Amino acid sequence: MGDGTIAVDTGLQVYLKQINEAPLLTADEEKELASIVRRGKEMAELFAKQTVTYQEREAAENEAAVARERMVKSNLRLVVNIAKKYAKRGVTLNDLINEGNLGLIRAVEGFDPAQNTRFSTYASWWIKQSIKRSLINSDKPIHIPAYMVEMISRFREAHEQFMETEGRAPTTAELAEKMEMAESKIDHIRNAVKAVSAPTQDSESADGTSMTEGLADLRTPMPETELLDESETQRVVGMLNDLDERESTILRLRFGLDGRDPMTLKQIGGEVKLTRERVRQIEQEAIRKIQECLAE
Repeated sequence: MGDGTIAVDTGLQVYLKQINEAPLLTADEEKELASIVRRGKEMAELFAKQTVTYQEREAAENEAAVARERMVKSNLRLVVNIAKKYAKRGVTLNDLINEGNLGLIRAVEGFDPAQNTRFSTYASWWIKQSIKRSLINSDKPIHIPAYMVEMISRFREAHEQFMETEGRAPTTAELAEKMEMAESKIDHIRNAVKAVSAPTQDSESADGTSMTEGLADLRTPMPETELLDESETQRVVGMLNDLDERESTILRLRFGLDGRDPMTLKQIGGEVKLTRERVRQIEQEAIRKIQECLAE
């Protein structure tokens, strides 16, 4: 085997063959599917406000599930291409791909079709962040099989929707009913969700609340689409030291630059004792400063 060759086991070879059969999406298809995913979440909020019917919400959520799965499957080869660049660093390629798939799920959940960017550009940041965290914590490798990727996404979505409509965390039985699965399967998925939590995150409750709250804030454009380009990442990280302490802290938490999961504006507000809106303002001002430096 020549230098630079990456060993691939038989199971992974089959997986790679399968994902290569999924057609790539055009820019218009990406925007259409992302809009459907977002609409599914919005309908859950509208249902909680009793402005749409249960049937309307269910129809939108079913369409969103199909759209989400298509976006994930069509971009799995992107994960593989990125994961290969991090191979031979103490974590197997299979594990790196699994980690990258989790980042891909986050990207699908948070992608804003109104932003003038291709999904692959947006998703690459999330995929790399997820893989880098796995390398940082490689002493505790995470083994998430490919089939579990969609299950985790569905679990988080069902949990979030229940919280929005009922105002409390669902029980295992309630999640099983909502997802139309056996309770033992729900427990299995819940364990997978816990396994992918960043070790530096606060401990979560048994209902998995912290994982659901860790989803991207869909109402605010994600800053990485405006700020982080791979060739400039290291320069940007160095610039954080030139910001005031509060701005630096907020960006580090927002991007997960200290080995933690990227946080929503609401989560950051709770940590730094500011309102969500004030955190957003500080974040945007800090991004503006960095963009001005990058333009020089």
